[in-house]
Amino acid sequence: MRRTLTMAVVAAALLAPAGPLSVAAAGSVAAPVAVGRWSAREAQSFWTAERMASAAPLPPVPPELVDPAPPELPEPPEPAEPAEPAEPAEPAEEIPVATPAPVVTGLPVPPATPAATPTAMPTPTRTPGAAPTPTRAPSAPTPAPTPAPLPAPARPAVPRLPALTSGIGQNFDGVPVAGRMYLVKGGGAYFCTASVVSSPGRNLLLTAAHCLLGSDTQQVAFVPQYTRAKPQPYGMFPVLRDAGGRSKIWIDPRYRSQGVDRAAALDVAFAQVGPDARGFPVEAVVGGNRLVTGAGYAHARVTLIGYPASAARPRVCANRTAKFTSADARIPGSFLRINCTGYPGGTSGGPFLTHYDARTGTGDVVGVIGGWKTGGDKADTSYSSYFGADIRKLYEKAVAGAKARR
Repeated sequence: MRRTLTMAVVAAALLAPAGPLSVAAAGSVAAPVAVGRWSAREAQSFWTAERMASAAPLPPVPPELVDPAPPELPEPPEPAEPAEPAEPAEPAEEIPVATPAPVVTGLPVPPATPAATPTAMPTPTRTPGAAPTPTRAPSAPTPAPTPAPLPAPARPAVPRLPALTSGIGQNFDGVPVAGRMYLVKGGGAYFCTASVVSSPGRNLLLTAAHCLLGSDTQQVAFVPQYTRAKPQPYGMFPVLRDAGGRSKIWIDPRYRSQGVDRAAALDVAFAQVGPDARGFPVEAVVGGNRLVTGAGYAHARVTLIGYPASAARPRVCANRTAKFTSADARIPGSFLRINCTGYPGGTSGGPFLTHYDARTGTGDVVGVIGGWKTGGDKADTSYSSYFGADIRKLYEKAVAGAKARR
C-alpha cells in the first residue's frame, strides 16, 4: 500500500471512535483560531494529548489535484542588507554540498526599551518689575526595568539507538530533532513525520510535500520526539500563518500544478515554525539536521526515522540506499530506495540521515520518505525524491522567506 491510507480506510476511520476527531464536534477543544494568528499556546490548546493520540496518517491526495491556492506565498520586501559575496557557480557535475549548521550565538534578546523623551518645558515669562521665577531643570527620566533573559533551553537528552540489524526497523523512544507534524484537513486530525533542518533563522521544518498539499491544510503544528507516553517532551511549535491565514510552507509550484505522481521527484516541503510557548526557536531547543544536496543516490548507511500509523513510538532503521528509476511513465524520475521493515502510513516526511551523530542525535539529511507512490507501495521499502539543485533552490527560497525578526 502507499504511505498514505486509502480513501475507504480513511472514511471508516472518520466513523470509528478511534479515528481522527472532527474539528466541528470537538466541543472540549479551543475555538477555531482567528485568521493570521496561530501561536504555540493556541496550538497546545488545540492539539490536546487525546487529539494527538487519535490523529490518523494523512489520507491520499489525488494525483490530478491542482491546488487552488496561490502557488507561492507572497513575500514582503526585505530591508536592505550589506551585500554578501556572490556564491560560486554550481559545477556541471553535482557534488555533495553540505549546509553548515548555524552556530547558536546567544539567547533571544528582548527588544531594547526606548528611552523616554523629556517633555519640553515652557519658557518662563517675567512680569515687569517682578523678580525672575527660578526654573528647575527637568529630572532625568527613570528607565523602565529590562526583563531578564530567559534561561537557555536545557540540552536535549538524546536516547541511545537500539542495536540495529541492517534493514530491520525497531520502535524506539525517538530523537529530539524529529517528531510528528499535526494538521487538520477536511475536518479530520492527521499527522505526518517531520524534522528540523538547520537554517539561519533556526525555524525551518523539512517534510514531504504531499503532507502539506492543499488549501484546506490548517492548524499545523510540530511536536519534537512525540510518544504517547510523553506527548510534548520539548513543547509544540506552530507552523506560522501569513496575513491571509495560509500556512507558511514552501513547495515547488510544479508539484502543486502537476500532482503527486507526475511531479513525484519534487515531493519535498519546508515549513516555518514559530517559537515555543517560552519564546525559543525550535533549533535552539532540539538542534537541526544539515541539508545535503547533490550527494548521489547510493549511501553505505542511512538512518531512517518515521512515525508509523498506530504505533505509540517512532521507528528507526539503518540500511544502505540505492538508485531506483521508475519505469512507469505516469510517475517519472529517479529516487533513493531503502529496504527497512515496518514503515507504513504516518512515516511520510521522515528523514534519511547519513553521518548520524549519536551524541547530538542529528545528521546530514539527504532525503525524506515520499516521492515514488508517495514513499512506496510496500511498508518494507521506502523511497525519497532526490535532493539535487531543485531542492537546494527550494531551501534557499524558504530561508529567505523565513528570516527571523531581529
